[in-house]
Amino acid sequence: MQLLRLGPYGSERPAVRTDDGILYDLSPVTRDIDGAFLNEDGVARARSALAAGTLTRVDSDGRRIGAPVARPGAVVCIGLNYAAHAAESDIPPPEAPVVFLKHPNTVVGPYDDIRAPSGASRLDWEVELAVVIGRRARYLDSPEAAAGCVAGYAVANDVSEREFQLEHSGGQWSKGKCCETFNPLGPWLVPADEVRSPQGLGLRSWVNGEVRQDSSTGDMIFGVHHLVRHLSRYMVLDPGDVVITGTPEGVALSGRFGYLAAGDTVRMEIDGLGVQEQRVVSTG
Repeated sequence: MQLLRLGPYGSERPAVRTDDGILYDLSPVTRDIDGAFLNEDGVARARSALAAGTLTRVDSDGRRIGAPVARPGAVVCIGLNYAAHAAESDIPPPEAPVVFLKHPNTVVGPYDDIRAPSGASRLDWEVELAVVIGRRARYLDSPEAAAGCVAGYAVANDVSEREFQLEHSGGQWSKGKCCETFNPLGPWLVPADEVRSPQGLGLRSWVNGEVRQDSSTGDMIFGVHHLVRHLSRYMVLDPGDVVITGTPEGVALSGRFGYLAAGDTVRMEIDGLGVQEQRVVSTG
């Protein structure tokens, strides 16, 4: 089962997709897929309604797919969390998670355009495993407790403007991470109990059809449950918040590839979580 949102930006409607690709309207269960829905056993309620046969089938019919969670209160990001990516960045592996934030309004749908900001010259891609919080995470005392706070997983693109990030930000990264459209998310949210292990997923990216990243979440320095527990010591994670967990080697910052330009197409995939694709367009 996968949870998703269909329709124009700001007017998306909730839907559920079966493993064989059939879509059903989830509106009888919830107004939206958001923090309140996740906190109130929404995944279980959606599953029950699907099993009961009470939902109406819908046709995507070319409709836009939005981000699979509405209005996240926070997007918390982990930097340098893959050993090979740290190596290609010529930075020692961190001894503790490197944390930064993206503005929540960077979150857009998985097929929405990436808008290159004015003055951008080093626009980069980053395929990442996104963790969506389903229960409040506060001072957690074990990885098992952290696992119980995870609603599900999705594909994310942590779009970055490297000049803004490294030369304009005064030692922190937010200016290079928070431009509009800099966090395509989806296409859907896969419940945590349907992902056998978040540390055993292949993840890949392509630019204009050429492979850029091809790795596994097994290369993470800090695993998902460790990260959620760690973050809960420094901030409260609320239902609907999104944690994106770092990117593997193969980004443009490595010097192995050129940066993105208007007209380029970026495609990303994580095993079992679907595929997303964006076109880069100029701001104007």
